[in-house]
Parts: sequence; structure tokens; C-alpha cells
Amino acid sequence: MKKVTFSAQIKAPAQKVYEAMLGLNDISTYEQWTAEFNPTSTYKGNWNKGEKMYFVGTDENGKHGGMISEIVENTPSKFVSIKHIGMLDGETEITTGEQVDFWAGSLENYAFQETNGITTVTVEMDTAEDYIDYFNGTWPKALNTLKNIVES
Repeated sequence: MKKVTFSAQIKAPAQKVYEAMLGLNDISTYEQWTAEFNPTSTYKGNWNKGEKMYFVGTDENGKHGGMISEIVENTPSKFVSIKHIGMLDGETEITTGEQVDFWAGSLENYAFQETNGITTVTVEMDTAEDYIDYFNGTWPKALNTLKNIVES
């Protein structure tokens, strides 16, 4: 696993950026920026520390699936840490075996640092080397979409 980092500066208070990124007041804000990864992206669960979260969507064949994760930490408008523990294949939870063993336990962290009304959002995540190019192309677009949502 490799660690990759992405960031964006958003002209808004950290609390507003945090709420939009997590879709706390309106899940559609989360769905809009994550649509860069999958147009049907959403989540089921809540952002409380220790809770199970499902990051889900539908693939090009209409099959439901996604990631099973745990919220490791959630300090409002400061830091969120997500540990990926498995995958959802239709309604089947897969948390062991060759499909998930390589990346299970990987982290995705969001940090929010506000200075003079500008919030720097930093995303740091563990990923397989095969996905680095994909994330290098997609995360900047997703963060730009988040920026546009928050600043509009």
C-alpha cells in the first residue's frame, strides 16, 4: 500500500466544509462531490466514531456494491478517519479473503485547517499502487467539486 495526499483550499469556515463534505445537513452535497468516483455514490450509516459505514453505489451493470468501513475518529470540523474493512457485493458483506485481505485496514483521512476564513482540506489515504493514477486524476476533480458546492 502507498499513501497518497490531496488538498484544496476552500473560501469558507471549516465547519461549513466539514458539513458539506460529509453530507451532514444534506446528503446530496456528499453525493455531488463523490459522483466524480461513481455517479451513484452515497453512504448508509452515520459518521460517529466506532460506527460501521457503507459507502455504496451501483456499477455499470446496475449491481449494488461498495466499501464497508468503520469511522475511527470524527472530531467535528477538524479530522475524520475512516478504516476500510471490507466490501459489499450486492447484499453480501465480504470482510476476509483474497478480495479484501490486501487492502483491509487501509485508512482514508480528512483534515480541515481553517486560517483567515480559508479552509484547507487534506485527504490522505492508503491505496494499492495500481490505483494511484486513478486517484491522482479523480481526487482533484472531487475536491474541486466540493469547493464549488461550498463556495456557491
